[in-house]
Amino acid sequence: MLAVSKKAGGAKPDSRRGDQVVITNRRARHDYLVLDTWECGIVLHGAEVKSIRDGRANLQDSYARVEDHEVWLHGMHVSPYAYSRGDLDPVRRRKLLLHHKEIAELERGTAEKGVTLVPMRVYFKDGRAKVELALARGKKAYDKRQALAERDAKRETERAMKGVRD
Repeated sequence: MLAVSKKAGGAKPDSRRGDQVVITNRRARHDYLVLDTWECGIVLHGAEVKSIRDGRANLQDSYARVEDHEVWLHGMHVSPYAYSRGDLDPVRRRKLLLHHKEIAELERGTAEKGVTLVPMRVYFKDGRAKVELALARGKKAYDKRQALAERDAKRETERAMKGVRD
């Protein structure tokens, strides 16, 4: 059964049922080489879910760390919801939900030098908040310049091809 919400402009399907990307860490793909990704749940308190659904959160400068066989997300800023009374710290650490085998795999991966856990995006899947967590290695400055040059070259070839087709 399809949930329908009443909004101005007619009835539209309720977007909470499907996948809805709310926050992305666009800088992460520029700064890191992504080795592998995991989907994990996140423990939220009070009206944090409403703030995230409104897009009032920020993944910049956030990272994850494995501590005592648990994965914690540090540095994610979730602005307080305007209509709530709760006094939660906006940058508190939040627990990520993964299976034991996945946590062990993350521990082995981060034991290697230069590898870290970076949150790539926060989204809703079937009404539940999820975090896409990436095992990533930091890029050097020359890697970043090379990636920018490749992107610019690709853009130029697409422009040239578009000019030929017209």
